[in-house]
Amino acid sequence: MNAVSPQTEFVGVGLYTISDAAKLLRANPRTIRRWVEGYDYRLNGEKTHSAPLWRPDLSVDDGVELSFRDLIELRFINAFTELGLSIRTIRSCLIAARECIESDRPFSSGKFRTDGRRIFLQGTDHLNDPVLIDLKKRQYVFNGIIERTFKDLDLEDDLVTRWRPYRGKGSIVIDPTRSFGQPISSEFGVPTIVLAEAVQAEGSVARVAAIYEVDRAVVADAIRYHGELAAA
Repeated sequence: MNAVSPQTEFVGVGLYTISDAAKLLRANPRTIRRWVEGYDYRLNGEKTHSAPLWRPDLSVDDGVELSFRDLIELRFINAFTELGLSIRTIRSCLIAARECIESDRPFSSGKFRTDGRRIFLQGTDHLNDPVLIDLKKRQYVFNGIIERTFKDLDLEDDLVTRWRPYRGKGSIVIDPTRSFGQPISSEFGVPTIVLAEAVQAEGSVARVAAIYEVDRAVVADAIRYHGELAAA
């Protein structure tokens, strides 16, 4: 784990607490912490330790901080658990994937796909259709899966670079190169939480749109997005 001084600039990296990540992922903070810090439990009366799924990128003031890559990795793990995959299965897939692409955060690579039951690593083949490796069974299958896993992510050079967290719409983006990776209006750059809170204060979408010089539709999306986060 890399020690980072408070003066370090996180532009291009993103910076999130565990609470931040849990809110963005609509997940339980305790669960996120267990995934990135590990935890102790008792098995047959013996104290046992479950190791973290990986070591987060950052450590600030002796606390865990997460990068954008950590956030995206957690996004996938959270989604896989919601689809019914066990952490044991996900951990074994992580281990296999790391061997394939030599990265400790393989899910934030564009080489991954899922059909809702299995996790695949996309390989290359002499055929026109990509070949997929079923990481759980270590078998090869052909690409006939629904690629919903990546529908709200932007990829560059086979890495996830941006996340469109509000229903995949382009109005809101999480981009580690902008505003330290906090949700913002993709076109205007205003943090969405600022827009949502401004409407509460001003009582008018039109007035807030005029104040921040953004489209009314963007303000409306910001309100709905943060409303959904608060309700999760």
